[in-house]
Amino acid sequence: MLTVVIQAGGQSSRMGEDKALKPFLGKPLIQRVIQRLAPIADETIVTTNRPADYAFLKDVRLAPDLKPGRGPLGGLYTAIASASHPLVAVVACDMPFASKNFLENSIRLMVGEEADVVIAKMDEGYEPFHAIYRRDTCLPAIEAAIEADQWKVIAWFPQVRVRALSPGEVATFDPSGLCFWNVNTPEEFAQAEQLAG
Repeated sequence: MLTVVIQAGGQSSRMGEDKALKPFLGKPLIQRVIQRLAPIADETIVTTNRPADYAFLKDVRLAPDLKPGRGPLGGLYTAIASASHPLVAVVACDMPFASKNFLENSIRLMVGEEADVVIAKMDEGYEPFHAIYRRDTCLPAIEAAIEADQWKVIAWFPQVRVRALSPGEVATFDPSGLCFWNVNTPEEFAQAEQLAG
């Protein structure tokens, strides 16, 4: 029922090395993210254009970019198009506190309220790379947005039923408040390791 897609396509420019492969508490960060979400995944996919670098990951399908050069929206398209299950959790590879509980509660809401997207809307905006998508309705909407030369990752939201989670709802699903934290710099990485350790 659920495909979990970990997106490993970013540039990691602020980190100075590939964030996904950087050791976090002794193992590559991406491995930590996969293990945190494995209990709810019927299928796990990593989107990457460098499959050789990720060959060490077992029981994971590697999927190349289907819309090269189309930025985060193209990455989202690849994630959802590559999934073989009707519900797709898309999570960035640099979120050491990715939350199984948050995603499980989002799925419950999606099914109960017949939504196409369940996504947190925080003070800084939407969190598209730790969210749940319904494959059959989201894929054509994203494809249409790409064909219309739109670039914003949420450009297609008016075409589907979006269930936005308020900061208060997010807090009940993720009491730690850390699930959307991306580690972008060596300092943030070290800070996250300290918290996780």
